[in-house]
Amino acid sequence: MRLVRFGERGSERPGLVDEAGAIRDLSDHVATLDGQYLDPDRLAALAAIDPATLPKAPDGTRLCKPVDRIGKIVGIGPNYPDSAKLAGFRMNPEPTLFLKSATSACGPNDPIEIPRLANRVDWGVELAVVIGRVAKYAGVEDAQRAIAGYCLANDVTERNFQLQRGGQWTKGKSHDTFCPLGPWLVTPDELPNPDAVELWLDVNGERQQMGSTGEMIFKIPYLVSYVSRFMRLEPGDVILTGTLAGVGLSYDPPRFLKAGDRIRLGGSGLGEQDNLCVSI
Repeated sequence: MRLVRFGERGSERPGLVDEAGAIRDLSDHVATLDGQYLDPDRLAALAAIDPATLPKAPDGTRLCKPVDRIGKIVGIGPNYPDSAKLAGFRMNPEPTLFLKSATSACGPNDPIEIPRLANRVDWGVELAVVIGRVAKYAGVEDAQRAIAGYCLANDVTERNFQLQRGGQWTKGKSHDTFCPLGPWLVTPDELPNPDAVELWLDVNGERQQMGSTGEMIFKIPYLVSYVSRFMRLEPGDVILTGTLAGVGLSYDPPRFLKAGDRIRLGGSGLGEQDNLCVSI
């Protein structure tokens, strides 16, 4: 299934995308897409519903982040060899973990805010993993069973805040709108090979990033298992699995975002995002 949340802020509804690409309203069957409702067994029950029996959402309706009330967003540091090398980050034998504030999450087409005093705002297309069951000290097989699904993400970062303001990554990762998610939450049956997702990102129509999740050093079940050794993962938590080569920091001279820039990104089987950068 391709699950969505749609509607204006404060009145979002759960839905699914049918084979014709229309959004169907699931609110008579599930209250929202968070917590207990993300358990893989509950999602499997939704898959048995005939989409044709569900009301259609209005054309042009806004898509929201596909997961409601996210508990935490866990980022994985360098996970693609070329990306780490070009951006000047050291590859470690274990994954680097950081947190993005849950309030950084936004919809796939919402504006991206350029923070006050920011001049080095960067991009990073990623595959995100959404947790559907509690995972604590999970083995790799249990970790796989804890996954509710996958979605597209953009790990937006203010590099000065990240690297020059005390070296605390969370500072540069957590501004409002710094984690666009969606458009869809794709269940594992819809994306049977998350290790072969083609990802891309354009800024103002110019291709900046392109590659495959097959290049990841640390694979998805291992990452879920690894994170669960250090913090309990709960339904609705999101893990960002790392970004490809081509972030703005890696250029000489570096390239960063400004108000008026437009970012488009996508992933095979995951849909696309389209965001305009705005000043606040």
